[in-house]
Parts: sequence; structure tokens; C-alpha cells
Amino acid sequence: MAETIAFLTARGVPVMAHVGLKPQSANSQGGFKVQGRDEAAAEQILRDARAVEAAGAFSVVIEGTAEPVAAHISDALSIPTIGIGASGACDGQVLVTDDLVGMFGDFTPKFVKRYADLGSQIGEAARQYAEEVRSGAFPAAEHTFSATPKG
Repeated sequence: MAETIAFLTARGVPVMAHVGLKPQSANSQGGFKVQGRDEAAAEQILRDARAVEAAGAFSVVIEGTAEPVAAHISDALSIPTIGIGASGACDGQVLVTDDLVGMFGDFTPKFVKRYADLGSQIGEAARQYAEEVRSGAFPAAEHTFSATPKG
């Protein structure tokens, strides 16, 4: 992506790069697996991070990457690193809001800490809504607009 980043930054478009696990291309990376666990993979992620920095990225997200690799990249780069599943060794942290608030229950990555369980609350609200629509309880008169007849 360094070539694309260089193209964009040369035209004044700020770019935050992304290395390590990239969910949009996880299938070509062997699935949702921790990246950088062996020396060759770790070196490739470091090369990618250095390349995106050289191309002009203002920061880089390091995702799903082994802690020692993230720490090494954070030390090696002059731009900020933002971790998502890459340990506290990065300069900052991010969690996807849907993960943070518990929108999904089937699978939770190890690095996700849920601060709420909105998924079950939303499910219950949707169930109640559907029940009231089916029974005719919603919409009630207080949820309906009326027209004033012209005299």
C-alpha cells in the first residue's frame, strides 16, 4: 500500500496506514490469526510499517499483532502507532465500537474488552417492538398524527 499512500499524501490527503492483521483481507492472510508470531512474519510487518511511514502516512494502526512486534515497530517509527489487539506497547489504542459495546455475542477476539452488553438489549428491544406491531399495540394513538379538518 506504500505506493498508494505516497500517491495520496503527495496530493494532500492524510493517510493513517494499517499493518498486521487487516480484516478486509484476512482470507488472503489465512484467516483472523495473530500476525508476526515467527521471525519472517515479524520482519515483514516491520518492513510494511517502515514503508508506509516513508510513503507519508501520519500514523499507523497495528492490528492483531504479537506484542514484541508491535513494541519494536512503535520504537522504530517516528509516527504514532495505534494498537488494536497489538498490546499496550503502541502509542494509542482503538477498539471497534460494536466490540466495545457488545453488539455481537458469537465471537469475541481475545483483545476485546466489552464495556457494555448492548447486543442483548437491542435484541430485546427489537423483540418487544415486533411483538407490539404484530399485536397491534404499536403504533397507538399517541404515536399517530391526526389532521385538522378544514371548516
